Amino acid sequence: MSGAPARVLDAHFHVFDPAHALPGDGGYQPPAFDAAQYRAAVAPLGVRAGVLVAASTHGLDPAPLLAALAQLGPGHVAVAAADPAMDDAALRALAAGGVRGLRFILYRGAGMALDAALDLADRAHAVAGLHAQFYADAAQLAPALPRLTRMADRLVIDHLGMTEAGLPVVLALAEAGAKVKATGFGRVELDVVPALRRIFAVAPGALLFGTDLPSTRARRPFEVADMALLRDIAGDAPFWENGASFYGVDG
Repeated sequence: MSGAPARVLDAHFHVFDPAHALPGDGGYQPPAFDAAQYRAAVAPLGVRAGVLVAASTHGLDPAPLLAALAQLGPGHVAVAAADPAMDDAALRALAAGGVRGLRFILYRGAGMALDAALDLADRAHAVAGLHAQFYADAAQLAPALPRLTRMADRLVIDHLGMTEAGLPVVLALAEAGAKVKATGFGRVELDVVPALRRIFAVAPGALLFGTDLPSTRARRPFEVADMALLRDIAGDAPFWENGASFYGVDG
């Protein structure tokens, strides 16, 4: 498939603004990448809207995320870090401020226990309509597959589920209605092309394109060729239709 999508929703990117001190992650501090740098990076790609995602280095304070979201402006929403200390009022305030979901970071041994994460995900959805996004080796999610399947229509899996071992879980959840982020091709431990084809075969509406910019700690950063690869397999829907309907954005 030649050419580029007519319009693009970047469903997964990060902003690291030096104006906001970050706690880091295990001593790692990301290089600066503010909202202006992000906009410049995606200007040639046809990006009209996007989903700003909390990274592990942001910690649990949503303030830097919300500040960056305000700078990005209309057409942008966010996914905040999952914090079990948040009460119902705090969850509702996030939703009112443009947050669409909570991100549960279970990769690299981080985050809360899976049962506790699912309990928070259920509460966040019940009180504020927030979806759950999991950054994990999807094989870790297998013990909770029945429960995850029941919440699949409000579930997002990061970076194709990360590993080959997790692909059967990703396929089961995608078939049940979960979204799968076609992002981070330079950080996953699986064969990307067959994985994309298998996900698309069981659930054509599951895949969401994202740049994963600025691609911190990936073996290789995002490349424009990643877009062509995805488009050849799944067409235009991952670049706009699938994400715009799920996140409720216009552009």
